[in-house]
Amino acid sequence: MRHVYSKFMLSEAMVKDAAHECGFELAGIAQAGPVEDFRRYAEWVAQGHAGEMRYLTDHRAEIRRDVRSLLPTARSVICVGKLYNTPEPPRVQGDARVARYAWGSGDYHDVMKTALESVVARLQRHQAFDYKICVDTAPLLERSLAREAGLGWIGKNTCLINEPQGSWFFLGEIVTSLELHPDAPPPDRCGSCTACVDACPTQALVPQAGEWTLDSRRCISYLTIELRGPIPEELHPGIGDNLFGCDICQEVCPWNRRAPVTEEAAFQPVPVALGELVSISEEAFRERFRRTPLARTKHSGLARNASIVLANVAK
Repeated sequence: MRHVYSKFMLSEAMVKDAAHECGFELAGIAQAGPVEDFRRYAEWVAQGHAGEMRYLTDHRAEIRRDVRSLLPTARSVICVGKLYNTPEPPRVQGDARVARYAWGSGDYHDVMKTALESVVARLQRHQAFDYKICVDTAPLLERSLAREAGLGWIGKNTCLINEPQGSWFFLGEIVTSLELHPDAPPPDRCGSCTACVDACPTQALVPQAGEWTLDSRRCISYLTIELRGPIPEELHPGIGDNLFGCDICQEVCPWNRRAPVTEEAAFQPVPVALGELVSISEEAFRERFRRTPLARTKHSGLARNASIVLANVAK
C-alpha cells in the first residue's frame, strides 16, 4: 500500500508500544535490506534439507535475500512475537500428541494478521507509510529478522529463543517504509547445551558449517505435516505418538522451563479423541478443521499419521 507522508515522525518506542497494546509480547525493529543469514539459508537448501517443500526452494527462495523484494520502499521491519503456550494437555485424548501450536480452535494466521492490522492502524493515526504485513507464509527469513530485531537468538533447535520467555511464539512482521533505528541481536545463550539435539528421536538436528541445523527430511513436524505421500518406514518408530507436528526439541529446552502461558482464546486447547481422527470422513474432517492448523496435513495425511501412531503405541 502507498500513502502520502506527513512530517510527523513515529518513534521506536511508539511502534513497540503499539505492538504490545495489540497483544504481542515481543516487539523489535530490524533494518530492511539484505539478510545476513541468506547465505546460510542458500547452503541449507543446496544440502537438500528443505525436502519437498518447494515453496522454500523455487523462485521464492531468492526473494528471501532482501525484504525490499516484497516492498521496494522498505526501510525497516517491525518484528513481533505472540505467545501460544498453554498449560493444558494436548488436544488429542488418547495415545497421541499434537504440536501445541495447533491445539486451538482458530487459525493463528488470522489472529496474527488481525493484530498486525491493528498495529498499522494505530501507527497511521500519526504518520502515513507504505507497508506489507507478513505472517508465516510470506517469503522472508522471519527468524533471522526477529533475531536482528532483538527478539531472541536462534537456538540449536533452529527455534527463536527469547531469554526470559522461551520459544513458544508465533512470529509476524510489518515491512515498512518507516525509517526507524534498528535493535541489536542478543547473544546466543545456548552455550554447550545439546538437550534438543540429543532428544530428537529421528536425529533431525544435524551439523552444518560448524553449527546445528534442521534436516527437514528427518523432522517429525515435516513428516507429519508437510510431506505428501508415504513416510519412509525406517522413520516410523521415531515418530512415536506424534500425530501432528512435534514439540520435543522445545519441551526439553531449559529456556522453556519457566515459559509463560497465553490468555488468547483462539489458542486454548480444544479436546478431540484419537479414535475420532482415525475414523473421520473427509467431509467431516474439512468441516471440523478447515480453520485450524490441522487442515494443513489434509484428511489423507492425518489418516496416514494415525495409522503410524496406532502401530507405534500398540508395541
